Amino acid sequence: MTVLAVDDEKFALAAIEGLLKAALPEAEILSFRKPSEALAAIREQPCEIAFLDIEMREMDGITLAKRIKRLYPQTNIIFTTGYSEYGTEAFSLHASGYLMKPISLEQIKEELDNLRHPVQMQNKNKIQARTFGNFEVYAGGEPLSFRYNKSKELFAYLIDREGAVCSNKELMSVLWDSDEPHLSYIQKLRKDLQNVLEEAGCVDVFVNKWGGCGINTDLIDCDYYDWIAGKPYAINAYRGEYMTQYSWAEITHGSLEYEAEIKKTGLRD
Repeated sequence: MTVLAVDDEKFALAAIEGLLKAALPEAEILSFRKPSEALAAIREQPCEIAFLDIEMREMDGITLAKRIKRLYPQTNIIFTTGYSEYGTEAFSLHASGYLMKPISLEQIKEELDNLRHPVQMQNKNKIQARTFGNFEVYAGGEPLSFRYNKSKELFAYLIDREGAVCSNKELMSVLWDSDEPHLSYIQKLRKDLQNVLEEAGCVDVFVNKWGGCGINTDLIDCDYYDWIAGKPYAINAYRGEYMTQYSWAEITHGSLEYEAEIKKTGLRD
């Protein structure tokens, strides 16, 4: 994840940069005193979150925010300022936040937990799985490439099962929705998945058992797992879709819809 910080005051910029590094140790922080340099940088490298001072000599933060939004509408803009009178104009831009200086680490963390456009906080040492929408899986920000499409689906199902060891018989039934034997193919898929994870430096994610397999959920950053844990970014990220390319995912999708309605209304039967 890339985070932008712009403030034309040297010490103010150093302060916000230090807070961001403390709050987001895995993120890449791009800090600039000149808005023009910040714009040039993000044209080459988009950012998910931008912390912008408002009163700057070269270009004010409101103008900078408009230009960033023109390039990347989903960027979360968080204004950092010593002046309260810009609040109305800032929020007319659909800013994610408005922080009054001096800013604390607790304020930064609160803003990160309540972003307008949710961002999954990634750990580069883990596999990152995205289940809301289509299923996608990454290592170090790069998508994993499998030899077989079914290997990716196998990984998706193991993630859906939340670490439970699944037998080869169960996997054959789910992946092919038939009673025909596919044991040799399952073994190929398991080997392919294991090889891909080993190449990514994450071989310990795969739990290989006689007659079945599973995953170590502690080594995976997953929006679905974070949703279960009640993390704000994941709750905000769910938009009614879960692993949409797989029909077997409808069971979990139904549970998500039910729980999402409960979270929304605050009621239980």
